[in-house]
Amino acid sequence: MTAFWAPEFDIDTRADGVILMHHRGEAPPLAASIPARIRHFAETTPEATAIAERAGDGWRRVSYAELWQAMRRLGGGLLARGLGQERPVMILSENSVDHAVVALAGHMVGVPTAAISTAFSLVSKTHDKLRDVAGQLRPGLVFAADPERYGAAIATVGVPSFASAAELEGDPAMADAAFARLTPEMTAKYLFTSGSTGSPKAVINSVGMLIRNQNMVADCFRFLAKAPPVLVDWAPWSHTASGNKVFHMCLCAGGAFHIDSGKPAPALIGETLRNLRDVAPTWYFNLPAGWEMLVQAFKADADLARNFFSRMDLMMYAGAGMAQHLWEDILGLARQYSGRDVLLTTGLGATETGPFALMCTEQQESPGNIGVPAKGITLKLVPNEGKLEARLKSPSITPGYLGAAEATAKAFDEEGFYCLGDALRPADPADLSKGFFFDGRIAENFKLATGTWVAVGALRAALVNAMGGLVRDAVILGEDREELGALLVPADGAAEAEVAERLAAFAAKSTGSATRIRRAVMLTKPLSLDQGEVTDKGSVNQRAVIRCRPETVALCYAGGAGVKREVD
Repeated sequence: MTAFWAPEFDIDTRADGVILMHHRGEAPPLAASIPARIRHFAETTPEATAIAERAGDGWRRVSYAELWQAMRRLGGGLLARGLGQERPVMILSENSVDHAVVALAGHMVGVPTAAISTAFSLVSKTHDKLRDVAGQLRPGLVFAADPERYGAAIATVGVPSFASAAELEGDPAMADAAFARLTPEMTAKYLFTSGSTGSPKAVINSVGMLIRNQNMVADCFRFLAKAPPVLVDWAPWSHTASGNKVFHMCLCAGGAFHIDSGKPAPALIGETLRNLRDVAPTWYFNLPAGWEMLVQAFKADADLARNFFSRMDLMMYAGAGMAQHLWEDILGLARQYSGRDVLLTTGLGATETGPFALMCTEQQESPGNIGVPAKGITLKLVPNEGKLEARLKSPSITPGYLGAAEATAKAFDEEGFYCLGDALRPADPADLSKGFFFDGRIAENFKLATGTWVAVGALRAALVNAMGGLVRDAVILGEDREELGALLVPADGAAEAEVAERLAAFAAKSTGSATRIRRAVMLTKPLSLDQGEVTDKGSVNQRAVIRCRPETVALCYAGGAGVKREVD
């Protein structure tokens, strides 16, 4: 068996410049639903670990047989409380075994669940976004494993709550009967968009959509059929990357999902390192900022690095662009400690796409290639202001947004393609099978006063990369102005003089007004979740930052070029 797919494509270029790229064939089915796949492993590998979480110095492990029986008991309890397709469960909790059982039991019996970003409950000072999402969901129950910590959020939602899966257990026979009635069209869960372009929307995740997406994942990563993955994962299940792709991938392949209560933050990275000393993963996913912290730890601790890379099959990054120096460090450490090359890759998807849509399975010389469409997906590239706007048609695309017919209609074009809102650039225009690079969000791009279009996404990534770790992110300024500027989110300890030196070098290498940034301000005031400047997953909302900080934008353009620091 080959490790990855060997895709074949049908490509058609229309007279108007629209390109259609279709990955031939259909991904072989794993099962009728994700719960059915879990039942399969409960019967074939009943003692194998499905999910594990920290319990003191060891791990609480739940086998596939135990998981399936817990899903049956809890599923019966959910039904006994009158929950169903119109009365979902809202989950206000970090990742945990109980969280997993609640979500999977609901999936099994046709009771949708919605894991809500912890930031809406614990970071927000107003709970406005939480009220918004609760108003859309109209939940029948709230699950909160820590009712004291989430007390204010529970009060905001204002519906009955429970704190453990055991509280809800009921008759497994009721769950079995409901499972037999499960159909592909039924809603399995709701995931909310980040709200980077407005209020969060409840994306309908149907039973069929989710299993078809996992069919595509299994077709792409064919080695999983012979090597069930071992994961140590921190990313929240309120986001599609972990809550759908990674979590479901692990369970659909009979793997072991170790819940990491750490994360890439100074106060919590130590817990991640402790877990990675215990468990050697075979598949690892992180944000570039998280990889940066891990690389530093690996360089300081050879035993940790040796364990981490000892049986690694694949490494992924997403959520932001990766700098070349970090890319080279990761690959170099993998070779040093495993004695072989390990694929480091990324892809492209959205909450609305399952999320698995495009993936790169060939090792690249530099980061950024998001690969090609998965089997059964048609990629439509539409010329738009000198860019190629990406749209997708697939059996794993959402049927729409809950209670939002107008937003649903706007999300699809006249041929039924979902509009990603992203521009893509072919790695090789003569051979689209070589993959694509993200080329910015269509809505973020703007014109200078000269009429020149600025590709914000690509420029933003290039600027952050040129800063060599001094800057975590950037907001590009210049709409209807003569020249570009930037608001910089500095890394800890970044010195203004060094940032200014790198900015000058970046400007000197620029080839025109659409890429030359000569002035910038280093932000000192934290970006606000409540004002929409940053999403719950840490993505910076370009237009919201500009809208909320007019004085800072004015400071950037006051006086001569260079770097200034925002005044608190």
